[in-house]
Amino acid sequence: MSTNQAPEAGHDPSGADAPGEGVPNAPDAPDAPDAPDARQRRTILIAVCVALMAVIASVSGLNVAQPDLAIAFDASQSTVLWIINIYTLSLAALLLPLGAIGDRFGRKPMLLTGLTVFGVASAVAGLAPSTEVMLAARLLSGVGAAMIMPITLAVITSTFPKEERGRAIGVWTGVAGGGGVLGMFLSAALVDAVSWRWLFVLPIALVVVAVAMTLRSVPNSRERSGHAFDTVGALTSVVAVVGLIFVLQEGPERGWTAPATLTGLAVGAIAAIGFVTWELRRRDAALLDVRLFRERGLAGGSITLLVVFGVQAGIFVVLFPFFQAVLGWSGLLSTLALMPMAVMMMMASGLAPQLAARVGPRATMATGILLAGAGLALMAAVVSVEGGYLSVLPGMLAMGIGMGLSMTPSTEAITSALPRERQGVASALNDVTREFGTALGVALLGALLSAGYRNAIDSRLAGVPEGPADTAREGVANALDAAHQAGPQAQDLVRAARESFVDGWQNAMWAGVAVMAALFVYVLVRGPQQPTGTPANRPEPAVDAIAP
Repeated sequence: MSTNQAPEAGHDPSGADAPGEGVPNAPDAPDAPDAPDARQRRTILIAVCVALMAVIASVSGLNVAQPDLAIAFDASQSTVLWIINIYTLSLAALLLPLGAIGDRFGRKPMLLTGLTVFGVASAVAGLAPSTEVMLAARLLSGVGAAMIMPITLAVITSTFPKEERGRAIGVWTGVAGGGGVLGMFLSAALVDAVSWRWLFVLPIALVVVAVAMTLRSVPNSRERSGHAFDTVGALTSVVAVVGLIFVLQEGPERGWTAPATLTGLAVGAIAAIGFVTWELRRRDAALLDVRLFRERGLAGGSITLLVVFGVQAGIFVVLFPFFQAVLGWSGLLSTLALMPMAVMMMMASGLAPQLAARVGPRATMATGILLAGAGLALMAAVVSVEGGYLSVLPGMLAMGIGMGLSMTPSTEAITSALPRERQGVASALNDVTREFGTALGVALLGALLSAGYRNAIDSRLAGVPEGPADTAREGVANALDAAHQAGPQAQDLVRAARESFVDGWQNAMWAGVAVMAALFVYVLVRGPQQPTGTPANRPEPAVDAIAP
């Protein structure tokens, strides 16, 4: 392994000062002797996307196995949700600190370490004999995922030259956006064909492939910094993210005014305020320089991702019970029904860089947001029990295209806003924003759906016995189960539950349309102006480029 140290940024090896000059030996500089060629860059992109797919598939995979987990571990619904959510919680909490550590100590070692931890934890989860072991394994999986996810994007931004970076980020974004649906489909197939324990075979197989490709092709890079690691900022960011994500995950289950929910909100808010205050004091030595949010690119990209991923997650909360409870489909068929939207999203993510190069990132983001909002409006206006799947398919396709067009330039705007020595942090910020958006969308749109359903079904329960009526108010799945006890009113109860669900659906969709309309106006006014991938007047930092 050969190590080539680049000269310090702003210093010519001949002795003449040259402020702002790039680093000749940086891995992605055009004239870098160790820069990967086009073939190796393709292999690098495949390697990091395979690693990313392992992480994304594990976020959504266990959702299809909730009943199986409850039976296998004799666990309550609350415990099952913790088995699912503890992975997301640990992943989101550790993204920023581990992304920064990867920048300093080497992205390749961090990626390999994360893949190893993730793979071992997935194997333990697949063999877990008890709830306690499963929870510990899922927690450890989240730690490994937090090492992997920011590094995959940081490897792209630090390896690919500027003219290719947008296309590579588009592929990464497509995998990140559509990979969850593909993971759910494969997971549902495994649950139906074998058992829930086989869900962990897929991520383990992906980890093995990613490790082999990383060892062979991915170059190492690390950034030299003149500042000590921001330990206080890292710790306060962890507390803030844990507190706020906990509130969004547990609020719908425990109640928004429950003591645990309010405590989590207080701890998270205080830690978030402390984090911002401390980072402003640290300035250039901060873990995340919050002053950069004044820039259009970072602010616009972050807000867009937060909203788009929130709406996407909320859509899934609405679509699954529609397919299963209203249309009576299986989990596998319901997941397959989402594939057209995922395919459109991945295709649009790949096309977005070309469109952004022609019309600019702001116009591309605005077009995507407009299409996604139109898709939501179409689903809200056309959905019906009688119309079935065809009543929502056009809106799903528009949503997929719109999200793909908006996500790629938003991601590139975030990574372009931070300097090269902070690309692990930039990537982690991108990922944290997505996780917050997902949790926020599930909590808010799910709450709107539930409230709309309860309000609508009350007026449709005339003549239904009190017991089944009370059960039906809890949700559409409960209503279908209670119909067996409703006697002659069984069919009336089923019809009332399905029609009430559609009413709740429309409430959630129209709320999503309003949010997307506000985002559309914001992006038109404050969206990124310069082409993405080109940080404004920012010198390249010193880089240690290490051949694979």
